Amino acid sequence: MHFNIRGENIEVTEAIRAYVEKKVTKLTKYFNETPNSEVHVNLKVYNNEQSIEVTIPMKGLLLRAEERHLDLYAAIDLVVEKLERQIRKHKTKVNRKFRSADNSKHMFANGTEGVSTALLEEEDDFEIVREKRFDLKPMDTEEAILQMGLLGHNFFVYNNAETGEMNVVYRRKDGKYGLIAGTN
Repeated sequence: MHFNIRGENIEVTEAIRAYVEKKVTKLTKYFNETPNSEVHVNLKVYNNEQSIEVTIPMKGLLLRAEERHLDLYAAIDLVVEKLERQIRKHKTKVNRKFRSADNSKHMFANGTEGVSTALLEEEDDFEIVREKRFDLKPMDTEEAILQMGLLGHNFFVYNNAETGEMNVVYRRKDGKYGLIAGTN
């Protein structure tokens, strides 16, 4: 694993770099061989809140997690726990469905030390508790943001009047807005 650690509003000291590398390297126990991938780590500090984003692109799998905490080292620990859950969940899914076509089954080590099967199966169950259907009204992005605000939601699905495509506008954690645009 090759580490690319950057900091926004924070200086990445050797102690921080060593801690991040030590914690993220522990994820290799879940793989048969050490993944030869770039680990992108972005550390941020805003209003005394520490934030860490970790992205690990691999063949057939993209691991990404983000965590915020008042203590940077606690945020690092929490983000590694999220990544471990993602790996265990993916490994369980691969083993359960016996996907051998892309050889991703052979990517993971055989043991899941300290992880109960109930936990692994529980993480793979998705239960839809509510379903909504509605007509997608053609509108522009600004109107969609206003509609989202009126409804008090964090996202809004609409039909883009200019392109005719389905889009999603959402409120980001920083208070700004994001747009997911569909393509045919």
